[in-house]
Amino acid sequence: MKFRRLLPVAVISVAVSGFLIYHTQVNTDARRKLVEDKRSLDARQWGSAHTEGNTRQQENKVTAGSACSPERKFVFIKTHKTGSCTAVNILQRYVLHHNLAVLSPIGGWVLAWPFPPAEEDYVHTPDEKYDVLINHMVYNKTWLRTKFPPDTAYISIIREPSSHLKSAMFYYYLPQLLKITSKNPVQTFLQDPWKYKDLSEAYFDFCHVTWDGTRNHQAFDLGYPTKAAEDLEHARRYISDLEADFTLVLLLEHLDESLVLLRRLMCWDLREVLYDASPKNSRNYGWVIDSQMLGYKSYVPTAAELANLRQWKAVDYLLYDTFNASLWRKIAAQGPDFHEELRYFKDLKDRVSRFCRGRQEGRADMIVTASRWNPRFVVDADYCHGLKASAAELFSTIRKRLPEKMDHDRTLRRISVNMHAIVRGQPTFKYNSQARRHKN
Repeated sequence: MKFRRLLPVAVISVAVSGFLIYHTQVNTDARRKLVEDKRSLDARQWGSAHTEGNTRQQENKVTAGSACSPERKFVFIKTHKTGSCTAVNILQRYVLHHNLAVLSPIGGWVLAWPFPPAEEDYVHTPDEKYDVLINHMVYNKTWLRTKFPPDTAYISIIREPSSHLKSAMFYYYLPQLLKITSKNPVQTFLQDPWKYKDLSEAYFDFCHVTWDGTRNHQAFDLGYPTKAAEDLEHARRYISDLEADFTLVLLLEHLDESLVLLRRLMCWDLREVLYDASPKNSRNYGWVIDSQMLGYKSYVPTAAELANLRQWKAVDYLLYDTFNASLWRKIAAQGPDFHEELRYFKDLKDRVSRFCRGRQEGRADMIVTASRWNPRFVVDADYCHGLKASAAELFSTIRKRLPEKMDHDRTLRRISVNMHAIVRGQPTFKYNSQARRHKN
C-alpha cells in the first residue's frame, strides 16, 4: 500500500527532473546557436565576401609550396606602445573571417591588468572553450594554460627600447611624474636615468603593484616583475622560457618580415596578413623650440645616452636582442624563397593600400591573381573596410556577436588614466565605475 501511494509521486518527480534537464539543454543549445549564427553573419560581412571560391581546396593554405593545416588557436599578448594595433587588426579580421571564439572582456577593451582576469571580468562561452585571445593582458603562463589547449600558438609584438621610451614618455605623463620641466624631457632623462629612480616607479594602490613606464615596460607586459629590474640572471632565464613558449614575437622595426614569417608558421594565406600601409599615428609628442614644433619621436639620442638607456632598460634590451636574433634565425631556416615572398608581400601590401585608400563607390574591385603564396582573391569594399578599420571598430563587431551585453561597470581603467591620477596625487582604480563613484 505504501509503495502504491509513493508511486505517483516518484513518477511526477522523474517527469519534472526530465523536463528541467531538457529545458536546460535547450537553453544551452539555443545560446550556442545564437553565438554561431552571429559568427556566421560576421564571417559573411568581414571575410567570405572577398574570398573567391570559398572551398575546402582554398582552405589548404599555400605555404612556400608545402602542404600544411592553418592554425586556428592563438593567444596574442597585446603589449603597450609597440604598434600592436596594426598587428591586432590582422588578427581581428582573421577571427571574424573564420568564426573563432574569443576570450573577451565583459566590459571595455582591456581584459586584465596587471593580474589575470577575474572570472566575472570576461565573457564565458557556453562550453568554456576558446580559440583566441587578443585583448590587453599581462602574460601569465599558468592562467592561460587553464583556458587554452597545449597546441595554442602564442604571439606578441615588441619594439626597439629607445623608440618605445619616446612613445611612452608623453602617453603616460612621464615628464610630470619625473618632474622634468626641460624642453626635451627625453634627452634630460637619458642623460642620467638613475637620478629619477625614486620618481619613475609608480605605485598602483588598487592592486598594490609598482610599475615603471621608463624602465622594462615591455618585459612587464610579458610577465616580468618590476622589482627584478636589476636581476639579469633571473631575466635571462625568464626570457629563455618566453622564447620557448612563444611561436613568434613580432618586431615593429621589421614588421613585414615578421608578418611573412607569421603567415608561414601559422599556415595562413598572404591576404590574411596584409595591412594598411597608411600612417596611423600622426600625433606629435613634442615641445616648442624657437617657435618650431619638434617631437619626442624625432629626437636621436647620442651614443652616451643610448649606453645609459641600455643599462637602465637592461631587461627590455635583453628581451629585444633575444627576439631579434630569434626572428632572423627563423627566417634563415625558411630558405631563400622567403625573401622572394617578402618582396611580393611588400609590393602587394602597397598596391592594396593605395587601392583601398583611393577606392570610390562604383569603382571596379581589385583582382589579385594567384601566386605561389596566395590563391586568387578580390579586394572589394568589405576587404578595404576591414583593412582600414580601427582596432576598436573591429572589436566592437566581435563583441556584439557574444550573447552577454557589455557591462560598462566592469570596464577596466587604462594605465594612462591611472597614471594621470598618480601624477595628481589621486588614488588608482581597477574599474572606471569605481573612479566615478569615488569622485561623486
